[in-house]
Amino acid sequence: MPKVLRIINRFNLGGPTFNAALLTKYMAPEFETRLVGGKEEDSEESSQHILNDLGIEAFLVDEMQRDIGLANDRQAYRSIKKLIKEFKPDIIHTHASKAGAIGRSAGIAYGKAKMVHTFHGHVFHSYFGPLKTNVYKNIERALALKTDRIIAISQRQKLELSMRYKICSPDKIDVIPLGFDLKKFNTGTEEKRKSFREFYNVADDEIAIGIVGRLVPIKNHKLFLDSIKTLTRSTDKKIRAFIVGDGEERENLKGYSKHIGLDYLNGDFEPGKKATIHFTSWIKNVDWVNAGMDIIALSSLNEGTPVSLIEAQASCKPIVATRVGGVGNIVQQNETALLSESNCSKEFSNNLLQLVENEKLRNEMGKTGWEHVNEKFHYNRLVNDMSKLYNSLLR
Repeated sequence: MPKVLRIINRFNLGGPTFNAALLTKYMAPEFETRLVGGKEEDSEESSQHILNDLGIEAFLVDEMQRDIGLANDRQAYRSIKKLIKEFKPDIIHTHASKAGAIGRSAGIAYGKAKMVHTFHGHVFHSYFGPLKTNVYKNIERALALKTDRIIAISQRQKLELSMRYKICSPDKIDVIPLGFDLKKFNTGTEEKRKSFREFYNVADDEIAIGIVGRLVPIKNHKLFLDSIKTLTRSTDKKIRAFIVGDGEERENLKGYSKHIGLDYLNGDFEPGKKATIHFTSWIKNVDWVNAGMDIIALSSLNEGTPVSLIEAQASCKPIVATRVGGVGNIVQQNETALLSESNCSKEFSNNLLQLVENEKLRNEMGKTGWEHVNEKFHYNRLVNDMSKLYNSLLR
């Protein structure tokens, strides 16, 4: 049985963990997989419940952290190198940037395994200044020379990696979209909706708009807040906005809400209280959140394949999002989602207004979502695609 060492950045709540866990679970017994990753940051939600639900025991490398640190990175490299020596993998598959840098470096030193790397996103624009961005691009180009296959999670990402950022030639890149177990997002929705709206005191005539993700600059929540403010002036409909997630921008976003005149509630639900904006922090049961919403939004400056939009479509919810990264590859424009240019408050606000004002359009776009994502993003397809790739490498 071929052995796969699967390395991810860290065990935080997000697409990479879901996919690494599902591949670890369902590629057996064809492949024996050992899953390795770093610990989630203090501002992130742990993904341990995902591993527990699937019965997976992962190996934790404490030193593999998001930020660059020579001491931690050196120790993480040594730990991964030791795991490789003990496990003797036939394939080393890394997911995302930090795992890709440390894991592939250790794998190159080992020299006896096929190397695969998945770009779940990239940091080649909107994250850092030109100098630091060029450093990251040069590192990825060097690593790509020693990598047998690069995986992009959307066709647009493949074009960006090969043609725009020149990481490697396009014939070295396979497009394998993400895969998930989406059934829970399309079952028991009426009961979940009633439960969520009762818990957060959302009336039947209030339109709930949700945005799910880390509270970090790249997610550009200020665009979302500006658009909600514009919406309160543009419609007579009652609206509530829920910011689900946490991160370094939380206090800044609360301050910005106050600055532009938006009332908000912070953290846990307070009985009897309502506000236009509710910062809920992390909620593990996103299917419960989505069921309670009427519209799902995403305001990012850069994305790989945003899991929240796949889950929104599986929940039969219409989407308002920015046209960045792989967004256009996972939604159907004007059928499941209304898209705007990055950081364009006017266009984003108008798209929200269109859905808020038109209940029929919301329902029609929502119904189309499940049909679009059910097969395209199911984990069975992901497992089959990856199995074909691995077997072709081993042959």
